[in-house]
Amino acid sequence: MKFIEFFRIAVQSLLANKLRSALTMLGMIIGVSAVIILMSVGAGLQNMVTSTFQELGSNLLFIQPANPDAPGLASMSPGYATASLTMANAEAIANLRTVDGAVPVNENFVRIVAGSEDFLAVIHGSNSGYQQLYGFRMEAGQFISEVNVARRDMVIVLGSKVAEKLFDNDDPIGKQVKIRDKRFTVIGVMEPRGVSFFGFSWDDLVVTPITTFQARLFSQKTPSGEDAVQGVTAQIDSDWSLDEARLEIETVLRKYHRISAGDKDDFSVMSPEQLLGTFQTITMALTVFLGLIGSVSLLVGGIGIMNIMLVSVTERTREIGLRKAIGAKRRDILVQFLLEAAMLSLSGGAIGLIGAWLVTQGISRLDLGGFTLSAVVSPLIVIVAVLVSVFIGLASGIYPAVRAARLNPIDALHYG
Repeated sequence: MKFIEFFRIAVQSLLANKLRSALTMLGMIIGVSAVIILMSVGAGLQNMVTSTFQELGSNLLFIQPANPDAPGLASMSPGYATASLTMANAEAIANLRTVDGAVPVNENFVRIVAGSEDFLAVIHGSNSGYQQLYGFRMEAGQFISEVNVARRDMVIVLGSKVAEKLFDNDDPIGKQVKIRDKRFTVIGVMEPRGVSFFGFSWDDLVVTPITTFQARLFSQKTPSGEDAVQGVTAQIDSDWSLDEARLEIETVLRKYHRISAGDKDDFSVMSPEQLLGTFQTITMALTVFLGLIGSVSLLVGGIGIMNIMLVSVTERTREIGLRKAIGAKRRDILVQFLLEAAMLSLSGGAIGLIGAWLVTQGISRLDLGGFTLSAVVSPLIVIVAVLVSVFIGLASGIYPAVRAARLNPIDALHYG
């Protein structure tokens, strides 16, 4: 019964100063909303990365150049990695007993021009196996062939979005586009596939023979003077494990690159699970970082609650003295003011939760050029945000509550 009385008094006290209570709760509303929104965006990025790698499949290995002297992920970054892979390496990997197929891939950004229209696209240089390994289907025309690769033909296959932008409703097959002032003939259009992760859309992609890419667009050489391959994707035969295939790939590449026993590799071989783990570590760190940024708003809200509760103690000094004079104990006064602080923070947290949910729903519906980020509001994020808001409210109310509980009733009655 006593708690019910405390609750009634707390409600009356907060309603007696509606504007002040609302402004005090505003800090908690913003803080809780910020934490939930930012952490939900981070969780959405994690889910997006996971689904992308699941779509690729678990029987792939990705081979990339690496700098043996650089640490961790820096060894594979363009600024550090040594151009060590070649077409001969890709062919050697494709012929291994554990490998069902392997495709070389070179990548860059290009502006494609067709008449008065232009489009900034991602261009991949590869061979005929690219279509099957990555699961592309043709909407019109055909994909590049090994004949195109051998002859370095100036042909190109367009993603659906690129074709739509450049040619609208016209049939692009047989028409020409310009890339870096060089003319390419369109031989095919791929079916729509949608967005991958971090805004990359498969439909913004164009594919040309890798030999054409190397000779006519972006020339890159290995230290020995051969045309460089930026990466090789290998599909593993179902009769073999990834570990067996990795060992065989590493063995043949070390032989090709003349790497002595005990020396570090100038390449890396990674599975989707390893890449996924790396990206998940990055996105988890990003999520925590975003949560910490949002927590600053919670801290500011807690300081606001402490300030208002101190003002409330000062304003209600005579009330405190009177309650003590008629028998209220220190713990009663302490509980009273802690309850008021908790109600402020919990009310602000509840409103912030509703606001955050509305904002995340809006974010999930935004179309950012074909890229939609699904902000995931998980129960764990909600529970953590609400518990932290209540904890901050209670922590902020402790000093004002203790100060009120320690007031001498006689001095309090004479106050003012």
